[in-house]
Amino acid sequence: MKKGFFERFAQKVSLATGSTPAILIAFAIILVWAATGPIFDYSETWQLVINTGTTIVTFLMVFLIQKSQNRDSVAVQMKLNEILAATESASNRLIDAEDLSEDELKLIQNYYIALKKKAIKENSLRKTHSIDEENGSENLESDQDDGSNQGKKSQ
Repeated sequence: MKKGFFERFAQKVSLATGSTPAILIAFAIILVWAATGPIFDYSETWQLVINTGTTIVTFLMVFLIQKSQNRDSVAVQMKLNEILAATESASNRLIDAEDLSEDELKLIQNYYIALKKKAIKENSLRKTHSIDEENGSENLESDQDDGSNQGKKSQ
């Protein structure tokens, strides 16, 4: 699949700005600016040059980095979804978990906390447990700290 111009541009700039040469160039710019302070009598214009430059670069980089992060995040989530879908004992309910509400995520998190406590009690931390296992989910309810029914399987 062909990437658009901006996607290619964003990826190249993101890679370039995270490189050692880019960091050295930025450091050199700061050194040159600092060294020219006495020449310009540390004037307001001298200070304005670095303030304006860094503000503009920071503003643009925030959006560029966010674009790259969004793309990378989607790719990682798709890879995790593929692993879940391909693993027979994994719960397919966790596919696209990033789309769940905060309450739904908390419910599943509490289930896994209870599952861990149960495994520690039974000294079975190395056993495979799935959120989809039929037996054991009822017992996990009683292991919840707040006594609520958060340990039940979600739909």
